[in-house]
Amino acid sequence: MLKPEIKNRLIEIVGTENFLDSKEDRITYSYDGTPIISNLPEAVIKPKTVQELSSIMKIANQEKIAIVPRGSGTGLSGGSVPIEDSIVITLNHWNKIIEIDKENLTILVEPGVITGQIHSEVEKLGLFYPPDPGSAAICTIGGNVAENAGGIRGLKYGVTKDYVMGLEVVTPEGNILKTGGKVVKDVAGYNLKDLFIGSEGTLGIITKILLKLIPYPEVTKTILVYFSKLEEAAKTVSDIIAAKILPSALEFLDKTTIKCVEDFAHLGLDTNIDALLLIEVDGYKDIAEKEAEKVLDICKKNNCSYIELAKDSNHANKLRAARKVAFSALARFKPTTILEDATVPRSEIAKMIVGINNIASKYNLTFGIFGHAGDGNLHPTCLTDERNLDEIKRAESAFEEIFELAISLGGTITGEHGVGLSKKKFLNKVVGKDGLEIMMKIKEALDPNVIMNPGKVFSISSKSEKLRGDKERFRKFILEEWI
Repeated sequence: MLKPEIKNRLIEIVGTENFLDSKEDRITYSYDGTPIISNLPEAVIKPKTVQELSSIMKIANQEKIAIVPRGSGTGLSGGSVPIEDSIVITLNHWNKIIEIDKENLTILVEPGVITGQIHSEVEKLGLFYPPDPGSAAICTIGGNVAENAGGIRGLKYGVTKDYVMGLEVVTPEGNILKTGGKVVKDVAGYNLKDLFIGSEGTLGIITKILLKLIPYPEVTKTILVYFSKLEEAAKTVSDIIAAKILPSALEFLDKTTIKCVEDFAHLGLDTNIDALLLIEVDGYKDIAEKEAEKVLDICKKNNCSYIELAKDSNHANKLRAARKVAFSALARFKPTTILEDATVPRSEIAKMIVGINNIASKYNLTFGIFGHAGDGNLHPTCLTDERNLDEIKRAESAFEEIFELAISLGGTITGEHGVGLSKKKFLNKVVGKDGLEIMMKIKEALDPNVIMNPGKVFSISSKSEKLRGDKERFRKFILEEWI
């Protein structure tokens, strides 16, 4: 519990209206988009300036108060779930687009800007910011950077880290660090910028973001393809890439997901097929049309049962709808939807999907599978009910096997959702003992008092735990169940 004198110092910095500690407010900020996991913070603070944030961090570091940064709370790995005796820092006030530089093709934004707003504003100028997470309409760019978010365009255009040119970060000690800038070439010293991208709020709080923009594609061709056999859909994915075509979208839906989508949105989808691919190619008109023709030929060669090529933008949006509503459709099936994230090499997609289905059968669970087939990033989604404790226990065991399967196929435990709380016990299997030790050394060097989002990504070291106090002050769920 916050000491009264600490609380008063914090209120002096931000004002009473930006210091929230009522039960109702604390409940509101006790969870993120991750099912089941929640915990009440001691308070929620909404700083308005970088100076205010710096002052807050200095107090927190001095008093060893845990700080949990938060954007819109759409994360799916528990990254913004508070721990006991923590303060949530939310950057709702930081929602300005500071500059769009058409000469240098950059945009400077505050971390609270909604990602979809960036898309719409730059597109008005004929420019393009490609990363497009599924929650783009509500997630913040600060959260995207902290999690290194991806989306459907990752295969061709990359993910968030590929567009971050500069950052302003407030460190745990309250220092204001500026790294990177508008120059394309800069090799002066260590690349500190990339250290904070994907760090999940464990090293500092991002306060400004400089992003790279590119010209908007002249033409986009959208194709919806049905397959009666999963293996034929998977081979189509591999064959498209082998043909030296990089689609801007190459998305996959399995049979369960298709049925849920059709029940939800009534799009006229064939629910008797095994798989659906949504494929988009873009670029200059002549090139996009040639690539679309090649894609159609490959689909036919692999015995697709149906092809629909969008005639115009309205038709394209209709075809995209099947993929866009996938998560919402699955979420209606049962009270609790556990959407996970695992990535394998494209050549192993079929094995991964078959493996997930086998694991689901083993534990008597219902899974829907969709995701970014073009870059091997799949979203196995368990449809369950958290009130059924036995079923939740089976779901946890199933996901453990799914992550083990992904690793065994040369993949990884997360492609875009981050590690957070839910996956940290698998991290050592991906990065190895040496990799984990280096990460922990970086954490301890930059955040020796372990105030920045502690317990996320990996468990804190024994040295750090001593600095923070008795281990029992942390929830058993966080420090024991999830190690």
